[in-house]
Amino acid sequence: MIKVRGQALLLPVSPWFIVWSLVFALLLSMWLGLSHQLWLPDVLAIFVFFWGIHQPRRVGMGIAFFLGLWVDVQQSALLGQHALAYTFLSYGAFTIHRRLLWFALPQQALQVLPFFVLANVTQWLTRLIAGEAFAGWLILFAPLCEALLWPLVSTLLLAPQRRAHETDVHRPI
Repeated sequence: MIKVRGQALLLPVSPWFIVWSLVFALLLSMWLGLSHQLWLPDVLAIFVFFWGIHQPRRVGMGIAFFLGLWVDVQQSALLGQHALAYTFLSYGAFTIHRRLLWFALPQQALQVLPFFVLANVTQWLTRLIAGEAFAGWLILFAPLCEALLWPLVSTLLLAPQRRAHETDVHRPI
């Protein structure tokens, strides 16, 4: 992949790092889901979207759907609401994964915000169609919190892949 001039090349990511980061995000989402506050960010959605952008062949729609079903069962939510939202996120990540990497992290956060809004609206509409009452306007803060967490999550998940900055006169890269 062509990188913007000045950005460091990344080492290949370990598949086990992807698995353990998704497990960590799942556990964190389960812990945050215990409070049943709809305005809290969905950490697993951020991680699924991140890996869908950076490793679209390893973390695709199938894994996103499976993780969404897992969250639905864990939270006793309407079966398929998170699965559908995570699948939309994974598809969105696949469609913009080449373009998004050209931007700096704050600009990326602005560009991923509509995808997080779409995922949350999908969950809200699914709940409303199933007959649940509207939860209130505080739920609009969840996608905003997810977009604000994007630079932090990106920095943390890319940290193991960064090369040490060694100067080598025989190798210009």
